[in-house]
This record gives sequence, C-alpha cells and structure tokens, in this order.
Amino acid sequence: MKFLNKSVLTFVMLLCSITIWAQETLKTESFYVRGNCISCKIRIEKAAKDMGTSSVNWDANEQKIHVTYDSTKTSSDKILKHIADVGHDNEKYTSETKVYDKLPKCCLYDRNFKWGEKNPLVHMDEEEEAPKQATKTEDEHAGHGHGKEANQIDGVTVTKTKAATALSKKEVGLTFNIDSKELLKAACCNLSESFETNATVDVSFSNAVTGTKQLKMLGLDQKYTSLTKELLPEIRGLASAYGLNFIPGKWIGGIQLTKGGSTVVNGYESITGQINTELLKSHDEKSATEINLFADFEGRTEANITHTSPLSDHWNQSILLHGNATLGNTDMNKDGFLDRPKGTQLNVTYLLNYNDLDHSGLGSHFGVNFLQDQRTAGQVGYNKRLSQKEQDLYGVGIDISRFQVWNKTGYVFKGKPYQSLGWMNQFTYHQQDSFFGFRNYFGKQSTFYSNLIFESIIGNTNHKYKVGASFLLDNYNEDYLNQNIERQETVPGLFAEYTLTGTKYTLVAGARVDFHNLAGTQFTPRLNFKYDITPQTILRLSGGKGFRTANVFAENQQYFASNRKIEIINNGGKIYGLKPEIAWNYGISLQQEFRLFNRKSSIVADVFRTDFQDQVVVDLDQSAHKILFYNLEGKSFATSFQTQWDINAAKNLDFRLAYKYYDVATDYISGLKKVPFMAKHRAFFNAAYATNKSEKGGFWNFDATLNWIGEQRLPNMGHNTAAGHLGNYSKPYTTLNAQVSKNFTDKIRVYLGGENLTNYKQHNAILDAQNPFGNNFDGGMVYAPIMGINMYVGVDFKF
Repeated sequence: MKFLNKSVLTFVMLLCSITIWAQETLKTESFYVRGNCISCKIRIEKAAKDMGTSSVNWDANEQKIHVTYDSTKTSSDKILKHIADVGHDNEKYTSETKVYDKLPKCCLYDRNFKWGEKNPLVHMDEEEEAPKQATKTEDEHAGHGHGKEANQIDGVTVTKTKAATALSKKEVGLTFNIDSKELLKAACCNLSESFETNATVDVSFSNAVTGTKQLKMLGLDQKYTSLTKELLPEIRGLASAYGLNFIPGKWIGGIQLTKGGSTVVNGYESITGQINTELLKSHDEKSATEINLFADFEGRTEANITHTSPLSDHWNQSILLHGNATLGNTDMNKDGFLDRPKGTQLNVTYLLNYNDLDHSGLGSHFGVNFLQDQRTAGQVGYNKRLSQKEQDLYGVGIDISRFQVWNKTGYVFKGKPYQSLGWMNQFTYHQQDSFFGFRNYFGKQSTFYSNLIFESIIGNTNHKYKVGASFLLDNYNEDYLNQNIERQETVPGLFAEYTLTGTKYTLVAGARVDFHNLAGTQFTPRLNFKYDITPQTILRLSGGKGFRTANVFAENQQYFASNRKIEIINNGGKIYGLKPEIAWNYGISLQQEFRLFNRKSSIVADVFRTDFQDQVVVDLDQSAHKILFYNLEGKSFATSFQTQWDINAAKNLDFRLAYKYYDVATDYISGLKKVPFMAKHRAFFNAAYATNKSEKGGFWNFDATLNWIGEQRLPNMGHNTAAGHLGNYSKPYTTLNAQVSKNFTDKIRVYLGGENLTNYKQHNAILDAQNPFGNNFDGGMVYAPIMGINMYVGVDFKF
C-alpha cells in the first residue's frame, strides 16, 4: 500500500511538472474572428496553422478561434494579422476591403455589428457540407426529414441542411443525434414510441396485459442500456418497467443514442450503450408556447402544453405539462382481456436555466418533475374499486408516484475556455403500488446521485482530460407476496478520462473505480478510437466493461401477469442472494459518405459483441409454471451486426434501409440456448417525403416505416398443455406504420397516422386466458403486436 501511495504521488508530481513546463511556453487563447461557413473555417484555420499554431479550431456559432501556440516561436499578433490578410476581420486587425471583396459570396460576413454578437448569416458546423448556391424556388422546401435555414444574399440563397437523425462525425463513439423533427414522423406520445423510425433500437411489447413497451439494443434487454435524462440517471431500478412512459414525446428537444461502451464520466451501468434525452429548452429571445392534442380511435387521448421563454439576458425557463387518459375497452383479439390498460397520467416539469458563460463563465440548469400514473388492466369489466376477492374477473392495478429535483452547474475558467468544472445532483423518489390478480407488489425507491467533473488540458488542446468523483445512494423497499426485501446501495466512485486528438484520429481512454457496499470494489475501463481514413470514411473501435445490480422483481414485472412461481437460487450474493452483473462489450464500425446519382448518401456498418462475466439469468425454460433467477455458470453472449443505408433518393425524398443480425445465447441449467423473444434476422425500411412550401408557408409530409421481424425462439412450454401449440419458434411477421401531416402555416400542424397497418396480431397472446386463476395462465409469452390497426389524429398549435 505504501509503495502504491508513493507511486501515485510520484506520478502526480511528474504530471504537474510536465504541465507547468508545457504551459510556460505553450499558450491557449481565444479571439473573435468573423466568418460564415465551412469555407471560412478552412481558410481561417489554415492561416493560423501557417503561423505555427499547434492546435486551432474556429467555431462559426461563437465566431471565435481557439488557438494553442508556442510563444517562443510565434505570437497572437502574428496569427491574427495573417488571418486578416486572407480576408477575415478579427478583434485586433481588419482585413483590407479589396481582400474582403474577393471572398466567395457565401463567405461575405456582416462587418457592421459588435464583437460578441452571433453572426446572423448561416453557420456551418462540422456535421454539414459546404453551402451551395441555388435559387430560392429550387432549393427552399420544408424538408420533413431535415431542418433548414436560409439567407438571401444578392438574389442568391445559401442554405444549410441538418438531418433529423444524423450520425455524428465528430463524436468518437457511434453516436446518433435524433432531432425533435425526427419525432414528428410518428405518434411519439412518449419515449418508448420515439424510436419507431429508428433502425438501431428494437421496440416491442413486454407482455399482453400491462401494454408496456420495452427497448432492446445490440440484442440485449433495455436494462443493459443506460437511459439518462439531461445526462442524469433516469430509467433504472423500480422505474425499469414503466419508465419509458414517463417522458412525453412533445417534451423532447433531442436524443443522443450511443452504441457500445459510453464514457466513464456518466457512470458504470452502461453495457450496450447510452440513450440520453434532452428536454425542451428556450434557445430564442422570444417566448414560445405549443399546444398538442392527440387522440386515437381506440379511446386514448392526451394533451401537451410546452412553454419556453426568456426571463432576462441570462435566464430562461420551460414549463412542460402533460396529461393523458385511456378510456376505451380495447380487446381486438376477443380473448376477454384488455389489449392495453385503462388509466390516466399527470406529468409536470419546470426548468430554469442560467447562462453567462461568455462573461462570468457560469451556467446552471435546475429542474423539478412530478408524475402521477394510474392504470387498470385485466379482463374487460374488471372493477378496480372492488377487491380481487369480491369478483371473479382477473384484474391488474398499477399506481405510480414519482418526484424528481435536479441541478447542473458549470463554470468555465476565465481566459481558459478549455478548463471547466461541473457539478450535477439529482434526487428521485419513486413509489409503485400494484397487484396482479392475487399477487401484490409494492415498491419504494429513493435515489441521490452526484457527479463532480473537472476538465482541462495537458499542454495544449490535443491532450484533454477529465477527472472527477461520483456518489450514488439507492434505498429500496419491496414487498412481493409475503416477502419484504430492503436494501441500501451506496456507491462512491472516482474516474479519469484522457482524450488524444491527432490530425486524423481521436482516442478516448477512461477508467473508473467504484466502491459498492454490496457488490464490492469494481474497476471499469473503457476505450474508444476514431480514425478518419478520409473526411467521408470513418473507422471506429470501442471496448469496455460495465456492471450493474439486477432488480429481480421490478425488471421482470411482465411475468407477474401469470401464474408462474418465482424462484431465486441463492448464490451467496448480497442482492437477492445474487452477485452483480458484469459484462465486456467490443465494437467496430465503418461510416462511409458518398454521392449516388449526385445525391447525398451514407452507409454505416457495425459489429458489436457482448460477453458476460457474471449475469443474473432469467430462465423460463425449466418449467412452464416457474421462472428461475440464478447466477450464470458458463457463458452468455450477444453478437450483433447492423448495416444501414441512408439516401436522399430525390428532391425532398429520403430513404433509410437497414438489416440486423443477432446471435444471442446463454448457458441455462438445461444447456446453452438461444435467448427467447430475440429474432435472429430483422429488416427495416423508412421513407420520408415533403412537398415544397407554398407561398403561405404550408407544406405536406408523408412518412412510412416497414419492419420485418424474423422467427424467434419461444420458451419451452412442453409441460403446459394449454399452450403446447405455441411451438418452439414464432412465425416471421411484418408491421407498417404511416403518417401524413399538413403544416398550414408555421403555427398550425395537423397529422393523421396509422400503426400496425398490416394488422398482424399474435394469436393466443395470453395463454389459457379463459382460466386466469389456473396454473396455465400466462400473459408474458409475447413476441408480436397485441393490437391490430390503430389510427390516430393530432394537431399542434404554436404561439
């Protein structure tokens, strides 16, 4: 231990010495430099590099250049003078008029406004192509799959196009940025429906009684994906089963979806990836209010009101209101059970934001949320007001109350834009009172999470690092039948991450150590590497470890609506008698952009492999009347391959095609078997078309998404005579969702859509539905849609 302490001390002193020595000669500074587009960026950065900078980045949105240089070899004066010589005004030098006039028209920035203001002309970020000149009538259109901005200069319109779902070329990991415009392609009433037009995430019903949906990624269940909101832990623990319903689609400002191991800064639970949801915030000087009304033809209605407004130069707020009600008795397969529960939800969030990063360097975000969700399921006619013993009908009741408060505060050190300190905190209280026939399940969870992050550089911005500390406190109190299980998990942790940036590559290496009071000390390393073979060809590699503690009851509530007996085989662990889950994930991907028939196109192919070192196995095969939980003995793995092709096939017409292959298997007590309810082959197709804007600003959008799901292995039901006809494998099936919308103006939008237009429904989704209190009753054997065709209509008003 003494040797380790001395080694660490020596390393820290050596690191400090190197940093101090480097900073004596290396300077990192930021200056205002005028420009418009990607052509400006290339010109400005080349001029800076010509004067001997070791690192340079010009940001169009900030109108700033960030440079690192050796003060013994050059100076900021020389750098800015040379930038002015090539045509770009800056805070020290003004370009000669004759040089400015020779710039391309797209580069002619406005020379008549104060430093510190944002350029009102078009800015190009690193995700976008250089602007092209076109007449307004030819190129300005609604672009349903894209967001556009346009500015007219001397009769010429310069446009920029941002894809509604874009694979980031800048991020080291395989990260998809899903814009709020993508969510307009489908009903998107909550987060579980936000991925209907996304090929990466698989969405399916978890059982035939509660009507809830679950996500799967890289061939594994939702619980292995880190689901965050505002980069804070969100859908985990007791919220696992129903948490996707707690984030309304109209509240979502954007989603970042990362496949494979994510950064260690955000925690240790990510195994297959991370899905982060950003809530709607104000980015404008004007107030904006939007009202959304939605209803489907089966008795579901909802209303959303979102209001964002500035309070002062540095303060803005968001008020998010949501309410829904399902009143109809939907039983499309005529088995006597509701295909989805009836109930109501009230959901309220308030966000307060402070931003003064440019002056004081301080920014802060505060949020508070309250939710009340009540649902009733089971047989048609069940009366929730009567106890189960007072009636013959089978019923399910789920009441959830949830409260959250969080804050994120960041400080950027003055004169050091590369150095910052951030601190985020969140408290969550979650309570569920529920019953499934004669089975009761009550759960309470209170969670406190804190994360402190310091970010800076070593010498120059090519060498960045983050270090920090986190703390997680989970208190659980669960009652299932006659069992009461209480536990407290305390997890202090430390982490460090280093980013090396080269001309064509970026390497991110991180590790964290967490001191879990029940699972022991856990070391979590992760590595991500990106290499730009060409600007249009990007190779990515990733590898890393993740661990989590399983919540046996909360994460498997889809099987509560059955008469299977739950058995946990104790393995000496301290959480339900089980050990924690530990897995390694590795991935490789290739991103290729090209032009086909002079239209923009891209192909992404990736392969990921997940190997479990420890796992809590959910075994449905041992008996049709039992569900077993035990620790893995042997191997468990998931291999996934996906290729996706996005193409702008014609003006305003976009296609997305994808194919996915999964090989997922686990060693059960009965031997190595394919994991049930996981199709080996899947195919996906999405088409989006938008008409040109009319003179009044109106336009139409048309979207369609086709999913083909191959056969899936079904659990062994050989001992269940009522369900013996299910067979070993399901049949392949196809679903089709479509929507048409009309924007009458920028303020009014109406949409009409249909889900599962192929009308495919799983036959006998509930086993022995006529005898729900018998031994063979099971509502958890679901592999396909429960509901048939469902039409919906909605309207958006903006003020």
